[in-house]
Amino acid sequence: MVVEQARRAGVREWIGLGLLALPTVLLGLDVTVLYLVLPSMTEALNPSATQTLWIMDAYGFFIAGFLITMGTLGDRIGRRRLLVVGMTAFAAVSVFAAFAPSAELLILARGLLGVAGAALMPSTLSLISIMFGDARQRALAIGVWATMFALGMAAGPVVGGLLVDAFWWGAAFLLAVPIALAVLAGAKFALPEHADPDADRLDLVSVALSLAALLPVIYVIKGVSAHGVDLSAVVGLLVGTVAGVMFVRRQRRLTSPLLDVGLFADRAFSAALAVLLIGLAGVGGAMYLVTQYLQFVEGMSAFTAGWWMGPPALAMFVAAIGAPLVARRMRPGLVMAVTLGLSVIGYGLLATSGTEDAARVVAGFAFVYLGLGAIAALGTDMVVGAAPASKSGSAAAMSETVQELGIAVGVALLGSLTSAVYTSRVNPPTNTSPEVSGRLTDSLSGALSVADEVPGEVVGAAKAAFVAGVNTASAVAGAAILAAVTLCVVALRHVRPIGEDDDGEADER
Repeated sequence: MVVEQARRAGVREWIGLGLLALPTVLLGLDVTVLYLVLPSMTEALNPSATQTLWIMDAYGFFIAGFLITMGTLGDRIGRRRLLVVGMTAFAAVSVFAAFAPSAELLILARGLLGVAGAALMPSTLSLISIMFGDARQRALAIGVWATMFALGMAAGPVVGGLLVDAFWWGAAFLLAVPIALAVLAGAKFALPEHADPDADRLDLVSVALSLAALLPVIYVIKGVSAHGVDLSAVVGLLVGTVAGVMFVRRQRRLTSPLLDVGLFADRAFSAALAVLLIGLAGVGGAMYLVTQYLQFVEGMSAFTAGWWMGPPALAMFVAAIGAPLVARRMRPGLVMAVTLGLSVIGYGLLATSGTEDAARVVAGFAFVYLGLGAIAALGTDMVVGAAPASKSGSAAAMSETVQELGIAVGVALLGSLTSAVYTSRVNPPTNTSPEVSGRLTDSLSGALSVADEVPGEVVGAAKAAFVAGVNTASAVAGAAILAAVTLCVVALRHVRPIGEDDDGEADER
């Protein structure tokens, strides 16, 4: 049977891809840019340990919560229009975040950035799907898109370190302004508009149910990490579960659902999402801990720590570019399994590091980032490719939701596990005041803030306790990545190399 070859992209489409790379890099930057800004921000705003976690991952959680809604909204009002609105809002809120005078207002700003970011992410990927109809070109373009997001994540600590040393912690947020101006200036020329004129109205009940399913779960994660399991945690989990069940049932009944849950029947779609979730959770938590290790344990400045993160960034970039090329000859599931297997080596290095092992920690994180580059590029392409063209919007939204949620969950869970180990091992001297004791047991940053009020060995013990927490969290993450390796080998072995159809011939659709 002769299959009509799709129109190949021209110069305008490739220029458009370059333009879409700008907000994609920005979104990646905003995930990680605060990791090396954290000490300066903590000194200026004095947040509690729980507030610090909220500042770090409220952005990712709210992106994850609103992605599906925004993806569906883009189908109705136009994807380019949604991109323009989201870019404008992102720049405005970034200015607000840069000058936030308190931890509470910064948490609010990070949440609003998440909502604006949720408008950007599905717009970029869905526009790429429209612009690149040829299968091979589309795979390459999606690989570039995933690489740009991962590159932004990798560059975040370096950029954050440079800006905080040159200016102040809030300068990291102002990067959004020039990027927004460039995108707004070029959008009309380089990007097509696309909307579904036959789409039903946005189902507000589904929107409410999706948020009711997600937000209580976030509350449970935060509450348990700070206070342990209590009645509110049980109630929150129950509410989220019930809302989730109601959401799924409603989507099955609607002719134009907010999320097409039928996509999960595809084994490649579901398995790739699971791998992305596990992999990104490990990376998000590891980066959060490694950047603190370099500054709090090794005593590096933000600028120095940022450059130490350069080798891991290079490893990620090589994997993100190289994995799609290798996957043209080798099955993508196997490529992902091999690179994630190398990540396990990295988690092992992190799990066995001490208080004076900066090189070992950075080398371990480089292996971790190697796995990120491969799964970010191949996993996204696999998820989008598993869905028919009519459902590509839902598939793209799910891919982005899982990646953002994975990063945020990793920061929350691995950060909380490290904090729990730290607290259990730190014993303040008997003659210290309640305020100093509270600082010592709250976090390593708190212990360092009262270092001049306690003996030096107490601070040394606090650093050792933090490293013990990092060791434990890394071991747990490594075990989870081993499960992801198995999932790649078992559940994704049937996915053929990129560009081949089921008969092993080049796919020109």
